[in-house]
Amino acid sequence: MESGRQIGEKLFALLSTQQKKELAQFVRDYEAGNIPADVPYTTLFRGQYFIPPQEDQPLTEIQKGDLYFCLEQRLVTVRGQVIPLTVKEFEIFALLILNPKRVFTYEMLLDLVWHEDYTYYSRKAINNHVSNLRKKIRIAPDLPDYVKSVYGVGYKFDT
Repeated sequence: MESGRQIGEKLFALLSTQQKKELAQFVRDYEAGNIPADVPYTTLFRGQYFIPPQEDQPLTEIQKGDLYFCLEQRLVTVRGQVIPLTVKEFEIFALLILNPKRVFTYEMLLDLVWHEDYTYYSRKAINNHVSNLRKKIRIAPDLPDYVKSVYGVGYKFDT
């Protein structure tokens, strides 16, 4: 079983440079007593605590062939068709597409998307969400499978 520090180091490695700066500022503010103790930790990852986006701040957008993704608008389109995703499907897809070719284990997905102890959920729950996600984004047989399985380990985004 991994220690909290080991898990934290893995999660920290997944953050962008900007996210690392925001996390450091959050910790400094928290230690200085500038943040109430009852602020949920998930707000840290969902960007609700930190500096609100400026009007001139660019959106996080990714275009891969017929696939378009926008994090801030929570929008996924394929060939111009809006793909309605559940909250968990979008969060899984966002994690994968923002970290292309990086393999996420089942345990990492549970930590980062569900924010739960991975012993509580089964791999089958993740498999079901990913299966539904794949069906939704593959609106035509000639489209690639964007979400790839890494047998026995987890999933990654690759074109």
